[in-house]
Amino acid sequence: MSIQSPTTLLELAGSSLLSDKSRAILDLEDLPIELFPPLFVEAFSRGHTEVLKKMVQAWPFTCLPLGALMRKPQLEMLQVALDGLDMLHGQQDRPRRWKLQVLDLRRAPWNFWRMWSGAVVDACSPEDIKKNRTLKVGPAMAAKLPLKIFIDLCLTEGPMDEFLTHLFLWVIQRRDRLHLCCNRLKIFGKPTHHTRKVLRLLQLDSVQKVEVHCTWVPSTLATYAPFLGQMRNLRKLLVSQVHVPAHTSPEEQKWLLAKLTSQFLRMDCLQKFCVDAVLLLEGHLEQVLRHLKTPLEALSITNCPLSDSDWNYLSQCPNTSQLRHLDLRGIKLTNFSPVPLQILLEMVAATLKSLDLEACEITDSQLQAILPALSRCSQLRILCFFGNRISMSVLKDLLLHTARLSQLSRELYPAPLESYDSQGAIHPGRCSQLCAELTAILKEFRQPNILIFRTISCPQCGRWPGQEETGFHSLQCYYKVHIPLCICIKRV
Repeated sequence: MSIQSPTTLLELAGSSLLSDKSRAILDLEDLPIELFPPLFVEAFSRGHTEVLKKMVQAWPFTCLPLGALMRKPQLEMLQVALDGLDMLHGQQDRPRRWKLQVLDLRRAPWNFWRMWSGAVVDACSPEDIKKNRTLKVGPAMAAKLPLKIFIDLCLTEGPMDEFLTHLFLWVIQRRDRLHLCCNRLKIFGKPTHHTRKVLRLLQLDSVQKVEVHCTWVPSTLATYAPFLGQMRNLRKLLVSQVHVPAHTSPEEQKWLLAKLTSQFLRMDCLQKFCVDAVLLLEGHLEQVLRHLKTPLEALSITNCPLSDSDWNYLSQCPNTSQLRHLDLRGIKLTNFSPVPLQILLEMVAATLKSLDLEACEITDSQLQAILPALSRCSQLRILCFFGNRISMSVLKDLLLHTARLSQLSRELYPAPLESYDSQGAIHPGRCSQLCAELTAILKEFRQPNILIFRTISCPQCGRWPGQEETGFHSLQCYYKVHIPLCICIKRV
């Protein structure tokens, strides 16, 4: 039989107050500040819209994290909050304790609603308003400051939902007295005229993370590049699926890329740069990276064709000297010299925390060449070599070099080449035996946390069933062998 926590006096007082809505509205001016958050939550859950409107007008904190109370966008509750703000604007005198500066519509953690202090309220505000945290904001000062509305946006090719449509129309009509801010912006699908309208409506210096997941031609990317230049506080930029039309000349490619990279000069805070399947990058990596103003914390170049000059520049770029995360998944390294990667690993040995070389077609000799540098990456926590054809002897050598990396908590290796027969079919018994031998080598030096050996995908259909069962989340799973159960592969 479970024992429920006794109801606190504050909760009882709030419930009693809400039982009489008219009394609750009248008593807000004298309501203890610590009662505002629990009373607001209770009124929200019961749908007491009139009480909520009045509470918005009397809110005694600088931030109202409304989004944390909504599991999904609720148009009615948005209208309640916006109506309360409109009613407040129509008043000549502000309530004496009103301090609201930020209406936060993001699905933020519940910290504020659990702890009723002004410090926690301010903690829900983004970094760009941290200078206001030390100010004692009264009604007069709050009335002079523009209200900031924070929201995370995901724009698609389809029409916007009612929630966003109502919010944007409301903001457009009141642009002179508020700022629409967005920390995280995602764009899926081809940009539409709505995309440009939204970008013009946003306070672009509030954007900290941008992800573009759609098939763009370079000319479209160049058209939207000036918006990037206004995101001066951008910390993460991810661009994927940029294809080059066959008729595009090399000169035009260079011009289009310059249009984009010139905007990097305005980004003082960029820490994470990610590109995936950006065909325009080939032969132009130096042009892209040399425009970055600060050293990167994370660099991800995946599924992109690279030239020899691109590969060589990776180790020469000043902005890659302090990397914590390096992701080169899907970059074909077979014909490249291992020296640039060796130099880069030596350069970031004191900072690198994750290295992903999945499906890079790295050879035995290339891997052996980088092992001394890899063994000096003392902060390394995640290491992935999935999808590469590596022999048993070289995998043994790899584990001997990483055995003393005490910070490693997730190790993802390919099953040895000797696990397959001459037709490329997996031999389950042999695979299990070889992986057990590799695990024993590692356990002589330390107890692995997550250690997974995975076979390559089916050579006929390209599928790798069972990927959802990798068990990455399980800290107890320190050794696991994954063998595809595919009808295309003969099981011995």
